[in-house]
Order: sequence, then C-alpha cells, then structure tokens
Amino acid sequence: MTRLWMWSALVWLAFGLVDATQTVAIMHAEGMHHAWATLFAVTVVSWLPWALATPLVFGLARRFPPLSLRPFRTWFVHAAACAAIGLAFAGWRSCLDFLLNPFAESPPPSGFVEHWLSGFYNGALASLVLYAGVLCVQYALESRERLARAQTETARLNEQLSQAQLDALRRQIEPHFLFNALNAIAGLVREGRAEPAVSMIAGLSDFLRRTLEGSNRQEVPLGEEMGFVQKYLDIQKARFADRLRLRVDVPADLYPASVPNLILQPLVENAVKHGIAKRASGGAIRISASRHDGMLALSVSNDGPSLSADWERAGAGIGISNVRTRLESLYGSDFELRMHNLDAGGVEVLLSLPLRGCEAPL
Repeated sequence: MTRLWMWSALVWLAFGLVDATQTVAIMHAEGMHHAWATLFAVTVVSWLPWALATPLVFGLARRFPPLSLRPFRTWFVHAAACAAIGLAFAGWRSCLDFLLNPFAESPPPSGFVEHWLSGFYNGALASLVLYAGVLCVQYALESRERLARAQTETARLNEQLSQAQLDALRRQIEPHFLFNALNAIAGLVREGRAEPAVSMIAGLSDFLRRTLEGSNRQEVPLGEEMGFVQKYLDIQKARFADRLRLRVDVPADLYPASVPNLILQPLVENAVKHGIAKRASGGAIRISASRHDGMLALSVSNDGPSLSADWERAGAGIGISNVRTRLESLYGSDFELRMHNLDAGGVEVLLSLPLRGCEAPL
C-alpha cells in the first residue's frame, strides 16, 4: 500500500509539473502578466487532491469493479467518488487562489463559494476523464497481477503434474520390474547359480535405493541418469545373460547435461521387452547421445522385431505416452520424441530436448 501512495505522488507530481510548465509558457507567450513563480507552484500543488485520492479510487475499483453492470450501486459509488474528488480539487485550488493570488489580480478574487463552484463546473469534464483514466490504470495493473498469479498457478500445477507423472512412472517401474527381477533371482537360485543371484540382489538393492533417492527431483545430470540405466541393465544382464548385448555411445562432456529424472528407463525397458525378451537369440541395445543446435539428442535402439504397420494408430504404449506427457509439462513444445523402424531391422526412439547445464565445447 505504501508503494501505491508513493507512485501516486510521483505520477501526479509529474503531471502537475507538465501542467504548470504548459500553463506558464502559454500565458507568458500571450503577453499576460502574472506572478509566474507563484502560479507555477500553485498549479503543481493544486493536483494534491488527485494524488491523495488515487489510492482510494484503486480500492473502490477493487471493491466495486467498474465493468460490472450490476448492481447499479457500483456506478453510483464511482459517480459520487468522481464528484467528491472534483469538488475537493476545485475547493483546494480556490483556497490556493485566495491565499496566494497567483494571477496577481487586484483586488484579489472575491466570493469563495462562487469561485469554488465555478471551478467545479468548468472542470467537471476533466474530472470525469481523469477519474476514468485512473480506473483504466487500475484495471490494467489488476489484469497484470491476475495474469502473473495465473502464470504462477499454472507453473505450480505443471510442477505438481510433472511430479505426479514421475511418481506414476515410478509406481509402474517398481512392481513390474521387481516382479521380473525376483522371478529371475528365483530361477538362478533353482539352477544353483548363487553368485549371479547374489549379484542380481545387490543390483536390485542399488536400483531401488536410487529410485528412492531421486524421488523429488524433476531433472538430473545425464551421467547420473546413465548410471541408473546401467544398474537397470546390469539386473537385466543377470536375467538374460549373453542374450543381452549393450553398446553405449554417450560422450563424457555431455554427462553434466540436465535430463528429466527416469526419462531413459522406460525407453530402455521397452527395448528390452520388445527387442530382447521376444527373441530366443536375444539382441543388442544401443544408447547414444549427441548435441546439435543447442539441443540434446538421445537415442535408444534395439535390433529386435520391427514395429507393425499400424503401430501409430494402435498407440505407442503407456511408457512412451508417459514420457511424452512429462516432456510436454517440462518443456512445452520445445522437444521432439519420435519412434521408427531401422532400415537394418529393429526400432529406434529419438528424443531431443533443450541442452542445459552443459557448456559448448571450445
């Protein structure tokens, strides 16, 4: 509120200075003879009622929005306020004229009430215009505040949505993956392969700890995300043994780049599920990263079965849909997610998002 009073005083002071300069310059140019310094000061100070009234008008505008046609009381309140300010302005100016006689009239002006009412009538239209102008300024500022609040609320809701999507993804990962991992461990135990079973249990423990540690972060460094994916693949490696082959082509200088938390895991899981698990001979998974025109390009591919001709109509599955929705909430339209068949066989998922947290090479 103090800031509003300060801005009101500064704006009306500037308005008064402009009015006083114009008044004195025009009268002097027309050859009139007045007490110029006094007239200048009186003209500036005469706008004091408007400076004091502006914050009050702002308060009335918030309580009685002028664009509301009903109730009629709204218009009555603003009309009464406009008239009251006009009377106060005319009365204040009349007091200054009688006390200081800036026009150097001899004798000084007489009939205070007549002078006051004459000033009010002559300035009624100007008061109406000024009052409407104050209301317009208040409406513009209020609209800007509403827009800022809406943007803040939208950002908050988007953050909550992204967090909810991350939690949903985590809930999808943990039961499904845990079920498969435990089955694989049970199989290793039944086969008497104690060492691989112990390694798989240790890897599973690291995987779940990593999931819990990063539960509240929307973005992580690419190097950390790759470490998480590697733990996931280590567990899958114990499950599929030589049937799973992995090739990673991620330059170390891209490790600091920020990526959404758990963004690669569903892509890699799809590659394992559809490219490795369905083939008796297994297959290879390739993960690569590169930079191009300020964007970070990530690729996850497999050499398994190709997509069907109508895969786009049938849908890409929950994992890919979840990834796309999270990217939209984090980056808007500033990302790209594509899935296509490779000429040599297999499927590739390409993800392009803004490169952040990683300086360009010299």
